[in-house]
Amino acid sequence: MSERSLLAKYSGAVPRYTSYPTAPHFHEGVNCDIYAQWLGELSERDTLSLYVHIPYCDRLCWFCACHTKHTLKYEPISNYLKPLFKEIATVGARVSKTAKVTALHFGGGSPTMLTPEDMIAIMNAFRAAFTFAADAEISVEMDPNDLDEARYDGLAAIGMTRASLGVQDFDPKVQKTINRLQTFEQTKGVADAVRARGVHSVNCDILYGLPFQTQETLRATVRDIISLSPDRIALFGYAHVPWMKKHQTLIPEHALPNVDERYAQMKMAAAMLLEAGYEAIGIDHFAKPDDRLAIAARTGKLRRNFQGYTDDQATALIGFGASSIGQLPQGYVQNMVATGEYERMANQDGLTVVRGIALTDDDRMRAHVIERIMCDFAFDFAPLRERFPALADTVIAEARHFAASNPDALCRVDPLGFRLTERGQALARSVAAVFDAYLGNGKGRHSIAV
Repeated sequence: MSERSLLAKYSGAVPRYTSYPTAPHFHEGVNCDIYAQWLGELSERDTLSLYVHIPYCDRLCWFCACHTKHTLKYEPISNYLKPLFKEIATVGARVSKTAKVTALHFGGGSPTMLTPEDMIAIMNAFRAAFTFAADAEISVEMDPNDLDEARYDGLAAIGMTRASLGVQDFDPKVQKTINRLQTFEQTKGVADAVRARGVHSVNCDILYGLPFQTQETLRATVRDIISLSPDRIALFGYAHVPWMKKHQTLIPEHALPNVDERYAQMKMAAAMLLEAGYEAIGIDHFAKPDDRLAIAARTGKLRRNFQGYTDDQATALIGFGASSIGQLPQGYVQNMVATGEYERMANQDGLTVVRGIALTDDDRMRAHVIERIMCDFAFDFAPLRERFPALADTVIAEARHFAASNPDALCRVDPLGFRLTERGQALARSVAAVFDAYLGNGKGRHSIAV
């Protein structure tokens, strides 16, 4: 089958598999009481990764699919912090003080809208409620349009170790169409400023498949990004989901590249990054060979969670703030999405979970298989049987059947396990979907696989 025919066949809508089961299958049966129980069951041996969501932006980027609100005033952010502090204290009181925090990520929205004083206050609240490892990773998503010298100093004061810069595309026409105006000079200024303050890792996000984007505009953007020498680069395909994010209706659909052009953009950008010395990580990340993400990929320790690919080995991910999702050994939880209702619930009881899912052993096994496909493009049979002795043969039989019946050579089975071929790796999401026991029940709509 030709590459074009292959794309047409397998580029349908499937999950990004930053979790399994995926968020559309969360339900209201998992609530604050269950969450409180799960927190109390975390032991002193557990390690924790924390995520805090700041759901505000001073401009709304039309491509964005995050839970965020536009505000030009600081008052809504100030009002949000009091309930956030209560949630932090309430959750911290339910978790063993000897469980170490190995990572904290500030996401949004635009966390860099916070004043330096409020950023430091949030960090102090976390340190008062939890025990941090000496080498804990502190990462922050940054909007270059928000930043000034005082904020840079505030970020240094909280001990930021990794800066994540959203770029998308530097072409002015593309930027205007997605309402994301940001010059290369601004972006370079941020990278220089955080490095001058001791930040050891800089990440840049690039999008392909944007309106009016071409291989030429993307080539220029990638060339500029490479000149900044970021430690990590995420190369994401724009997810056009206007049924879920109404502001995406402001993007003219006629200006979006088709599947063939999206794929060509992705292949071209990936080739440029590889030529520049970056190593490919999973389906959409690249890292310098000495970066922790690249080392994790080479040593079989690459993970995948709601933040994408990570080297984070924590046994529990705890989310704070409106819409945040947590991943505990017992299952997934999600906080109230609506900011006002989140604030009411947090002020009242300190916990705001409204939905989630408790994991079965079959869920855990399939989550492991899907994560390994997304991270390693393979999974081995012997470790799967050792970890899930009563269930592994079911998935192994599914893997053998798919490999034997798939005429497009996306995968193969060898004596050790299941492997994606080179042509199958670009379609890893579609292959992973073969092992998704929930996908056919009609819940959820997803972005295209390429």
